[in-house]
This record gives sequence, structure tokens and C-alpha cells, in this order.
Amino acid sequence: PYGAIARLMLRFSLLAVAAATTQTGSILAPTPPMGWMSWERFRCNVDCTSSPTECINEDLYKTMAEHMAKEGYVEAGYDQISIDDCWESFSRDSEGRLQPNSTRFPSGIPALADYIHGLGLKFGIYSDEGTHTCGGYPGSEGYEEIDAKTFAEWGVDYLKLDGCYNNQTGYQTGYPKMGRALQNSGRNITYSCSWPAYLGDNETAKPFDAMIEAGCNLWRNWDDISNTWDSIVSIMDHWGDYGLSLQKVAGPGHWNDMDMIMAGNDHYGKLLTTDQARAQMAIWSVCASPLIMSNDLRTVPTEYRNILLNKEVIAVNQDPLGFQGVRITPKGSQEIWVRNLSGEQKAVALLNKRGTVKEEMSVSLKALGLDPKTPVRVRDLFARTDLGVVTEKVMLQVPPEGVRFVLLSSAA
Repeated sequence: PYGAIARLMLRFSLLAVAAATTQTGSILAPTPPMGWMSWERFRCNVDCTSSPTECINEDLYKTMAEHMAKEGYVEAGYDQISIDDCWESFSRDSEGRLQPNSTRFPSGIPALADYIHGLGLKFGIYSDEGTHTCGGYPGSEGYEEIDAKTFAEWGVDYLKLDGCYNNQTGYQTGYPKMGRALQNSGRNITYSCSWPAYLGDNETAKPFDAMIEAGCNLWRNWDDISNTWDSIVSIMDHWGDYGLSLQKVAGPGHWNDMDMIMAGNDHYGKLLTTDQARAQMAIWSVCASPLIMSNDLRTVPTEYRNILLNKEVIAVNQDPLGFQGVRITPKGSQEIWVRNLSGEQKAVALLNKRGTVKEEMSVSLKALGLDPKTPVRVRDLFARTDLGVVTEKVMLQVPPEGVRFVLLSSAA
């Protein structure tokens, strides 16, 4: 199977090198981006009178950056803080440049970027390839060059470009135009495109080659996530159904984005269970999806922080081979997902997606493309414990709406 992997990787790495390189020639986003984004937890809350600690303002991002730096997130690989929608003024300045809301961002964006950079983090910002953002603020359609230049001058490292208030024809011209403008801005800015999320469900019909050529380093493929198990399952099902098509277009410099990580998100006054949070983290890692948290880092319970900071799980997500994993069983209550890793290792997720009780699940080594007679070593990634050496199959007890996530390596 590694020969086929190499052929797929070669095709898209050639496109990526041409379209997604830094100012010095290296690849932007060689592994899936990791960080924190405000949207799913804080949305477009601009009422700083009623919600002074939860509104979209400069203090929120400074505080989250401080928690990232002091609580181990940066050390674990989460290296970016990203503003989402609703940071802007409702009008551009006299020279046509975007400007922040002066009441909520009184220090300005460059000062905020400097503060975040000073904590060892990259700084991300949001705009939209339309006349307006989804929240009704000025969009970048027709302003791609001036906006890219502005972002570079401000010290932006990452741009999420949404797709509200536009259409398929506009995306085909606008996203590449912004990509060219970013490449000519004089600064390395990772480019997150929401282009395919606005093109419906059929992943086989989406122009991923054009997205890579446009310089997109990652793209939101499908529906927005919310902090419910049903939402997460719907995204898992979509990736499972289109896994082989999506696998072909993922790799260093260009990633399919399953949307934000919900562990520790108490939006609407509720949390995922820890089993559900582990399951999301595992499947997102199998699928080489960006790990972009959206939660209130001031209040994340310890058990969820431990999930987010699990370095063995993160290592799967960040594996340098960059090969996206897939579901290898039919869609159902219990599923097997697998990802080929560097060093001829495999990450395997046994997912009890819709079970109501603990289930004994198994997968044969043959189904994983391994010789059933050759012993393999099994390590539980969330428990961080070795489970021994097996032949023929891996068999484990899996909690309801949960996962067992294991690393298989040669024991020979």
C-alpha cells in the first residue's frame, strides 16, 4: 500500500510546492495547523457591556493567548490564536482598508498581533470572499490585494477566508485572487479557504486541484460544527463516506478541515462527554484534520485539557507522512478507521459511534493490510500504555459514543 501512497503524495506535493510555499521556498502548513479560534465558543458576541469577558474584543484574544502559553498548549503544538468574524468596523477607512472596531479593539490589530507573537504564538484573522462577512461586516471581494497587504503589514500569519455573500463563479475567481495577493504580500500567511464548504455535499465534484493551485493550505469542506455529538457524528459520516476521494487531495501544504475541536467547549452550558471528546480527537487525527480548538481556555476542565494535550494522539495528527486515514468498514454503530503513518506504523480507531453500552470490537490484521501471522505491538494512545503483542486481530472493549485509539507497530 505504501507505493500507492507515494504516488498520490507525489502528485499533490508537486502542486503544493508550486502553490503553497513560504517566502523562502519551504511548504506552508507541512502538517495540519493547530491552534485556537473563537467562533464556536464565542460566536459574534459584540455586547461588551453585558458580556465583558465573553465578547469579541482584544482582551479576549490576549487572555486566550496567555492561557495557551502558560498551560502547555504551545508546547504541545497549538501555536496559533485566530480571530473569527465580527472584529471589524462596519466601514473601511478613507483609503479603503479594513479597520477594527475601535471600541472593542482600541489598541489596533498590529498591537494585538505583537502581543500574541510575544507569547510565542502565531496570529490569525478572518475575512470573507464576498461583499460582506457572514456577520455583515465588510468582505474582501474586490479588495483582495489591499486586504492581503493590510494583513501582512499587521503581522497576520493565518487567514480564514469565508464564503458568505458570493457564488460559485465568484469563488472560482476570488479565492485564487486572494491567494496570489497573499503570495505577493511579502509575508508567509497560511491560507484557509472555505470555498468547498459552499459547494454542497459531493466531495468528488469539488475543484480541489484549483484550490491547491490557488494557494489554499487548508479548506473547510462541509457543514459547520457545534458542540453536540450529533454534529460530530454527521461530520464523521461525511468523511467516512467520501474518505477515498478526500484522501487523494490531502497532504503537506493542503489539508481537508473537518472544523473545530469541541473538547472543553461549554457553549450553551453543556460539554461533550470525555468519551465523545476523545472520539472526536481520534477521528480528526486519523483524518489529518487541523486541530483548531474553540473553547474557553479559562474554564476547560482538567480531564478535557488532558485530552487536548495528549502528545501521542497529537503525534498521529502531525505525522510527517501527511497521509489522510479513512473508515474501512461500512457506516454503522461500530466502525474501524485507520491511518498509515511514517515508520510503517498504523493508527487505528475502534469507534463505538452509536452504541449505548460498552462493546467488544475487533479488527483483523489482514483488514489493516498486515500479515496476520506477523506480531504487532499495540499501544493505547489515550491511556498511554502498551497493551502487548498480538497476531491475527486487535480486540478491545470500547465505551458507548467513544473510541479506543491504538498505535500498531512491528514487534518483529
